[in-house]
Amino acid sequence: MSKLDLSQFEKKIEVRNIQKEDIEQILKLQQICFPGMEPWKKEHLESHLDIFPEGQFCVELEGEVIGSCSSLIVNFDEYDDQHTWDDITDEGYITNHDPEGYNLYGIEVMVHPDYRGLKIGRRLYEARKELAQQLNLKSIVIGGRIPNYYKHKDEMSPRTYVQEVMNQNLYDPVLTFQIMNGFTVMRLNPNYLPDDKASQRYATLMEWNNVDYRPTTKRYFKTSYPVRITAIQYMMKNIDSFQEFTRQVEYYVDVASDFGSDFAVFPEIFTTQLMSIIDEKIPSKAVRKLSDYTEEYIELFTHLAVKYNINIIGGSHFVEEEEHKVYNISYLFRRDGTIEKQYKIHITPNERKWWGIQAGDTVKVFDTDCGRIAIQICYDIQFPELARYAVDQGANIIFCPFCTDDRQGYLRVRYCAQARAVENQVYTVIAGTVGNLTQVENMDIQYAQSGIFTPSDFEFARDGIVGECHPNIETVVVGDVDLEVLRRQRRSGTVRQLRDRRKDLFETNYKQLSTEIVTND
Repeated sequence: MSKLDLSQFEKKIEVRNIQKEDIEQILKLQQICFPGMEPWKKEHLESHLDIFPEGQFCVELEGEVIGSCSSLIVNFDEYDDQHTWDDITDEGYITNHDPEGYNLYGIEVMVHPDYRGLKIGRRLYEARKELAQQLNLKSIVIGGRIPNYYKHKDEMSPRTYVQEVMNQNLYDPVLTFQIMNGFTVMRLNPNYLPDDKASQRYATLMEWNNVDYRPTTKRYFKTSYPVRITAIQYMMKNIDSFQEFTRQVEYYVDVASDFGSDFAVFPEIFTTQLMSIIDEKIPSKAVRKLSDYTEEYIELFTHLAVKYNINIIGGSHFVEEEEHKVYNISYLFRRDGTIEKQYKIHITPNERKWWGIQAGDTVKVFDTDCGRIAIQICYDIQFPELARYAVDQGANIIFCPFCTDDRQGYLRVRYCAQARAVENQVYTVIAGTVGNLTQVENMDIQYAQSGIFTPSDFEFARDGIVGECHPNIETVVVGDVDLEVLRRQRRSGTVRQLRDRRKDLFETNYKQLSTEIVTND
């Protein structure tokens, strides 16, 4: 038997960095792997190679590119929990790549269907892990598709589907693979890839932690996350119709939008202005008639949030719910059209006496496109436990709609809002009513000076005041707060109240109080 030429059996497979001459093959590969989805453009891949060439990998077999993956480095703390693929990739160009970041973010993995089963995907994932270790990055984060979900969308929610896959009761070609490669599910993001119909636009946010990571020298960050806020000092005056109320409200939202604001904040129970068109003088009955406007109020603010592309804290409104109980509720109207609500937890003696208002029992923290926020209605800001809980759950801004009838009441709200900002290293915003409603019982006069407050340290405004209105006039205050400055200050400020708490000596326990983090999904 003649000696075998082993070279004729060899198949050379290589994992390497992508080169510019590979771009055409990768574009064709993507059309094969993801039919019906918008493919890369040549400019995208050229940008990847110009910005972060070491983070782009491909697998070559006998001169043919049969798999590839793309990635960038980010400081993941800078991104909202509900970010999209476009957010994290700067629409595919990765110009937001941060060499000083802590996390490798994987934005694409594809393997030619004819070569699946050769562990091509695993080779690409291993290349990423080696890169993360070489660059001493904390972790790898990915937004993973769930392409088999469309088969089960009528019988289970995406959360249930993900859990079933994690329990190995269902198989998903992407999610199952990622779990087997050491990634853990962090959360579920909606609208991650708008053209991913198979996943119903959902994606699992997953992470692999680099156990070899070692903290290094101090990394420097620039001011990078400004959020603009308009606090509305709303004039309470008699009106003749809901349409007149609508015109006044839309005027303020238009003003906030013209300033490029991310949030517009209305005051507590400013909708009692509608009592001036209600033919009822007994307060406890008038408040129930006011509740009849709830649907119109919600429709109005949902429309304005979307129309003007702004998140609106809709002050608060009296709502009659089950068993004829009336609550003081503040609504968050996101600019994507979604709605959340926060019940007032602490009810003042005046609210009980005149209107019979009931207390809520759930403290919520909301995800928005500008980070996590909380809403604490007037009296609630005077109880420090609520703000401490909200910040512990990730809140960076606490909005406080208020309504006070004298200077003493206003100062209680203001001083406590500033105290919460200092002791929790958080931004606080107060928005109050001014003017009077001469025909409405128990809403006779108003006193307010709305403002935006910060912690007290060198990085912030000298007096801890971003801006404030002149007292007792109809106006707005507009100001910018920066979430990146806040993050840095919490970590390395002159004082660090959150980090330096003596948890060995004291802690806060919430008894029979429901707490909840509300994500936008």
